[in-house]
Amino acid sequence: MRAVIQRVSRASVDVDNETIGSIERGFLVLLGVADEDTEEDMAYLVKKITQMRIFEDEAGKMNLSLKDVDGELLIISQFTLFASTKKGNRPSFTEAGAPDFSKDMYLKFIAACRDCGIHTEEGEFGAHMMVSLVNDGPVTITIDSKQRH
Repeated sequence: MRAVIQRVSRASVDVDNETIGSIERGFLVLLGVADEDTEEDMAYLVKKITQMRIFEDEAGKMNLSLKDVDGELLIISQFTLFASTKKGNRPSFTEAGAPDFSKDMYLKFIAACRDCGIHTEEGEFGAHMMVSLVNDGPVTITIDSKQRH
């Protein structure tokens, strides 16, 4: 699994000109799933994201987590995180997970974040989405569960 985490002051997602998810202070998470991803990969990313300390404390140091600041999550599925640009100018997405498997893992990921006590909003898997955000910092972190060892 791959995730791009953006610290935001607000973010939202629209489908067909209707807002289906929005948050204030928190993380916008773009989540990509590959066929070889496991529940262990998912648990690793959930723990890393929900406990990541990238909010500033009173001294201005990145030392606070989502829970510390009562932050929220907006999670968007994004198969393009597995794009391969090795050949030519048109990306290949063969490393991205099959739709049914990816949707299942995406929904389990959202449920696991909610189980951590974090208010979590979501996009619509497979839909054309319009995502808006105000990146706070900017702070953007990428995590690949296969690079944890």
